[in-house]
Amino acid sequence: MHTTVGIIGGGPAGLLLARLLDRAGIDSVVLEHRDRAYVEERQRAGILEQGTVDALRACGAGERMDREGLVHHGIELRFDRRSHRIDFPSLTGGRSVMVYAQTEVVKDLIALRLAEGGGPLLFGAHAVAVEGAETGSPVIRFTHEGRERTLSCDYVVGCDGFHGIAREALPETVRRVFERVYPYSWLGILADVPPSCEELIYAHSPRGFALHSMRTPTVSRLYLQVPNGTDPADWSDERIWDELDARFAVDGDWKLERGPITQKSVTPMRSWVTEPMRHGRLFLAGDAAHIVPPTGAKGLNLAVSDVVVLARALEHWRATGSEELLDAYSDTCLRRVWRAEHFSYVMTTSLHTDPDQSPFDGRLQLSQLHRIADSTAAATELAENYTGLPIG
Repeated sequence: MHTTVGIIGGGPAGLLLARLLDRAGIDSVVLEHRDRAYVEERQRAGILEQGTVDALRACGAGERMDREGLVHHGIELRFDRRSHRIDFPSLTGGRSVMVYAQTEVVKDLIALRLAEGGGPLLFGAHAVAVEGAETGSPVIRFTHEGRERTLSCDYVVGCDGFHGIAREALPETVRRVFERVYPYSWLGILADVPPSCEELIYAHSPRGFALHSMRTPTVSRLYLQVPNGTDPADWSDERIWDELDARFAVDGDWKLERGPITQKSVTPMRSWVTEPMRHGRLFLAGDAAHIVPPTGAKGLNLAVSDVVVLARALEHWRATGSEELLDAYSDTCLRRVWRAEHFSYVMTTSLHTDPDQSPFDGRLQLSQLHRIADSTAAATELAENYTGLPIG
């Protein structure tokens, strides 16, 4: 097989890149290790920045999102038993975010690829090696339906996540890794109960962080800070709801609605970046290049910004023959990546209770949160980063 762009990974980054290339008349092949059912059911992020929403609409993938997604114009911070709302449009010139699960984005992009006759999308295709990244004709070796196969490309894009093979194809002599591991995790639940709030609640408490989010008007998504190594089975439904109640406690008549919990999982918290994001004719995008703690809702959105930048560069190359924008890809993306890393770090360390933190550290956290609540400048900084900085 031969194609212009070989894409490893059929998650949101790989599928959106394929869609953008399709619209630009550039052929591609997407290789996804898992089967379609697994890809369409795995639960991930649910907050789309304004730029992500705009990108999905522009490529024709926004119809169901606009019909079923929930537009949010702010978030609520809770601390010291008080609530403080951050109004996005007034602070950002009209920007907002959309609650629409990554799972649904993936379903939409798969359906478009298959319905509109895009290039091959191969499920159960296990990429095992990228060869010749420094040459003009790199090759992806993969297995599919019990056969070993090769895909020769003009360019290879690794959208295969943290555990994929693409970043391992960068020589150790050029690859640099930056990492921070946090001393806590998130216990996340899905519950069949309408959300108890109209917008997301980020709660700081002496007992630890909690987040109230949602998937639909009838399904709630909630998170608790827990120690690393926590087994979800150790948390009964009643214990989870009681702890959420305690951490969301606020003066007033607000009530946390309870319902059947349908899913529990634990997510470790880490910040991680690989540099550069390009070597020869191999490009990294999304979680293959960077991980952020979920507190800032940046993971999916960074993946989208990566592939939007890359699609523009490939379209420019196709139209002009110039690799100028491709050469700038890594630096262009990393500027936004590091801004998102910093924002996610600040959100994480301001809202979570470190098991080793001192009373002094706790007072600094409260000072930071009060600053956001009381200062238009500080609230604007949060709102601009949360709704998403310009892409590219």
